[in-house]
Amino acid sequence: MNDTSLWSLFAGSFLASTLLPGGSEALLLWLNLRQEHTFATLLAVATLGNTLGGLTSWAMGRWLRYRFPEAGLRQPRQRQALTWLEKHGAPLLLLSWLPVVGDPLCLAAGWARISLWQSTLFIALGKGARYAALLWVSSPAG
Repeated sequence: MNDTSLWSLFAGSFLASTLLPGGSEALLLWLNLRQEHTFATLLAVATLGNTLGGLTSWAMGRWLRYRFPEAGLRQPRQRQALTWLEKHGAPLLLLSWLPVVGDPLCLAAGWARISLWQSTLFIALGKGARYAALLWVSSPAG
């Protein structure tokens, strides 16, 4: 087994889930097709990296509220994410995997002081479900 590929998947998943641009799906699908690692291993590594990236955005939101309490979230996507979180609560973080709105949701959750354990749970469930679906549809027959 190639540990470098798993570290690459972890790093790509982490970066894809922060406010930085990036994508981990292509590497995940490629590794799945190569069948060097089990479904469970790929799912765990990608989900862990992506969840920790989302929690990094959550921590940035928490820090921003502490450091600049009067500033508020100014970008339209951040304001919209905060409004959605105030209306629907922590379960909305199940959608943190979505492009464009996922990162602002995690940031807004930190700003809104949604608890770390609730944020971790819902971010991990949403991101894990997405990766599981990708792996399932891309699994070689047999």
